[in-house]
Amino acid sequence: MPISKALSLTPEQLDELMLSSWNMRIATIGPGSRINLTPLWFGWAGGSIYTYCRGQKVENLRTNPVATVLVDRNERFPELQGAMFQGAATVLEDAAAEAADPHLEEVRMQMGKKYAGGHGEPGEPRRNDASARGRNWRWVRFDPSRLVTWDNFKLASLKRS
Repeated sequence: MPISKALSLTPEQLDELMLSSWNMRIATIGPGSRINLTPLWFGWAGGSIYTYCRGQKVENLRTNPVATVLVDRNERFPELQGAMFQGAATVLEDAAAEAADPHLEEVRMQMGKKYAGGHGEPGEPRRNDASARGRNWRWVRFDPSRLVTWDNFKLASLKRS
């Protein structure tokens, strides 16, 4: 049964979730059709999700760009809020691809502010200067083609109506 549209996040709530949440989870298809599910730091700009990552995720997305991304928060059912994106990813293979991306610079600044200090410690916001290196360290842009959101705080108002 699909999630009721009445429980959907508004565009403003979606932006707030995406700009304030620290972790996303990305599911990719790996060797032998094995699902690889990984938490990552991320940025949000222009309706796309960006992450800088390495390893099997990058290899998987080069082979098959189809992926699902989940960003959610809270633990108790009546408080769950989240967004599930389905779509395709593009691995930005080199500095030229990074420079050509229309939103990567915004994401570099956004992530530099969001993750300043590294692991929750206060820190001076600074630009994320990460760039393509080695075989598998890459920026990835995920472009959603389908979005499902939910805000279980809205369940109480649905029960009353």
